[in-house]
Amino acid sequence: MRSETLDIRTGGRPRIHDLSDDCARFVRDEGDGLLSVFVPHATAGLAILETGAGSDDDLLDALDSVLPRDDRWRHRHGSAGHGRDHVLPAFIAPSITVPVVGGRLTLGTWQSICLVDTNVDNAVRTVRLSFLPG
Repeated sequence: MRSETLDIRTGGRPRIHDLSDDCARFVRDEGDGLLSVFVPHATAGLAILETGAGSDDDLLDALDSVLPRDDRWRHRHGSAGHGRDHVLPAFIAPSITVPVVGGRLTLGTWQSICLVDTNVDNAVRTVRLSFLPG
């Protein structure tokens, strides 16, 4: 298995960051296998979705609706409503696996691999990419 980490600056606002180009570069010289993408954080997740056509903002709006940033959360350190960020990985998993064929991700036409980060208290995220040849 080959593995490396990326540091992604997400800043001080909820954000969806497209990792697809980074993932494609990582597997470019590989043959067939599996790409594992993992976020070792308690307040971020990964999703495969269309970006740039509004779906990324729709996802953030949906998360705000399902997991409001208010004072209902028992987990209370950090900024107001931060407890919801700790519930996020139960809805948006911290890992995904994508098949790789001939050094290319087998994503659909409009699919992107995205980091989902609603935690405004942590501006830099680590993402681990691992390739398992098959």
